[in-house]
Amino acid sequence: MKTLYLECNSGISGDMIVAALLDLGAERKLLDKALAGIKDCRTEISRVIKNGIDCCDFNVILDEEHENHDHDMEYLYGHLKYEDEIHIHEHHHDHEHDGDHEHHHDHEHHHDHEHHHDHEQHHDHRNLRDVTEIINSLDMTDGARSLAIRVFEILAAAEAKAHAASIEEVHFHEVGAIDSIADIVAASVCFDALGISEVIIPKICEGSGSIRCQHGILPVPVPAVLNVAAEYGLPLALTERKGELVTPTGAAFAAAVMTSDRLPEVIIPEKVGLGAGKRKYEQPSILRAILLKGSKKDDGIWKLETNIDDSTGEQLGYTMNCLMEAGARDVYYTPVYMKKNRPAWLLSVLTDEDKIEEMERIIFRETTTIGIRRQKMERTVLTREQKVVTTRYGNVEVKISCTPEGRKTAHAEYESAAAIAKEKGVPLTDVYIEAESSFRD
Repeated sequence: MKTLYLECNSGISGDMIVAALLDLGAERKLLDKALAGIKDCRTEISRVIKNGIDCCDFNVILDEEHENHDHDMEYLYGHLKYEDEIHIHEHHHDHEHDGDHEHHHDHEHHHDHEHHHDHEQHHDHRNLRDVTEIINSLDMTDGARSLAIRVFEILAAAEAKAHAASIEEVHFHEVGAIDSIADIVAASVCFDALGISEVIIPKICEGSGSIRCQHGILPVPVPAVLNVAAEYGLPLALTERKGELVTPTGAAFAAAVMTSDRLPEVIIPEKVGLGAGKRKYEQPSILRAILLKGSKKDDGIWKLETNIDDSTGEQLGYTMNCLMEAGARDVYYTPVYMKKNRPAWLLSVLTDEDKIEEMERIIFRETTTIGIRRQKMERTVLTREQKVVTTRYGNVEVKISCTPEGRKTAHAEYESAAAIAKEKGVPLTDVYIEAESSFRD
């Protein structure tokens, strides 16, 4: 398993994600193959310097008809008239340099704010079906395609909520622009190519103030970002920095891939990718994507406990069923005596870290407890696998475990063995014996 830690102290956007993943080692040829099917744009990958730090830069270059103002600081923030607060730097004063490449995306000095206000460039307005058709036509893996469509579904729902429209009716405006489609497709291809299975995002820093977009002046965080964060539990950290650090595209991609917001106490970085952003803020726009060392999932497990002396047996039985259905590793009750010699039950739940919140929600909802203790426990776990063996009664699933010395043992899975025993009208023990014998043979 590959675990990725996204450090979003400078926010997150589509181009930053692509650049960081490319810097981690995603193959460019897969990217070029997928993006070849998107018209009206070309891409450029280069190195830039951000406050003395070497970063990868991914730039989608549009033709004049489809160009937008996503990186134009005067258009985005000119209404504020606070250049000293948002640190709009002229090109010749900028210390973030990369030769001629900066010409492509640091172009705010060429534009006049009133010109942008009075004369908007042409934009294609695409709905979810239009974007999905484009993605389905591209040369990419099924995994990358599925992720790209999922990101756009998240965006569509967020925009629909913001504009009181249905998902089918909402048009994407900036999100449906060619460069956003290219960003999301590129990010999905890179993510899939790296084979990442888990993504940890402890926090995503967001700025403050307001920003100009297709709909006018909006507060930061913009509505679409807040809607995504509310729906998917993105850990937004609001800062006093002026400007939009989190774009809807970046938020939607984070929501689609994030599996946890908790870092291990100790991490060993295996590789680091640095993705550069285009906008000019007081703190340089850099997304760090850190691949954590180790291919095995943490074998630690969490134990939740609570003492209960005033719930009925029916309630406790129902609670156990709910916890197991929600993915608990195990649930059990231990009889205890509490204060005033009251007979009670100690409810213990073994669960993975990412299910703690759901387990606690169920316990509070279904029992009378007002407090839950939790503890992380280390484990020693034998390697194990599932197989199907053939017996004279039929096929039976068995769980095979292997000791450090290499000795293997097999135990029939209860549900599988019980189904065979019931179907054939034989003792359950006989099925167990047959299954284990077949494995040894």
